[in-house]
Amino acid sequence: MRIAIVAVGQRQPRWADDAVADYLDRFPADWAVRLIEVKPEARDGRPLARLLATEAQRLRAAIPAGFMVVVLDERGDELTTRELAESLRRWRDAGEAVAFVIGGADGIDDDFKRRARLRLRLSALTLPHALARVLLAEQLYRAWSILAGHPYHRD
Repeated sequence: MRIAIVAVGQRQPRWADDAVADYLDRFPADWAVRLIEVKPEARDGRPLARLLATEAQRLRAAIPAGFMVVVLDERGDELTTRELAESLRRWRDAGEAVAFVIGGADGIDDDFKRRARLRLRLSALTLPHALARVLLAEQLYRAWSILAGHPYHRD
């Protein structure tokens, strides 16, 4: 299974970088999970829609060819960890690679979100982007553990 976490933002707190790296290092070789960071557009007074459109172009360019897109969005679908695991199983079995996209401070371009295969909500709470990265990496690892029968996840 090939998974990319594509995130706007290149400077995260060290604790977040360390936590994401820790979870990504736990995956077995047949689960290639990696982080791709995308440069945010400078907030320089231009209209927000233009800034988000520019970031969307960068996101499209960063997503590896052939990957389906799942956008993290506060208004997206809520999945349990087991439902996420089942989605990953289906995608893996269908030979699909997945890019989970985390937008910048002002979110993600609406057109980009509309084109995504799935819009996923991590929480009803507003999360800082660094924590969203950590939470997503942990949940992907937890979903893997469910599929692998690994004891990390307990119901």
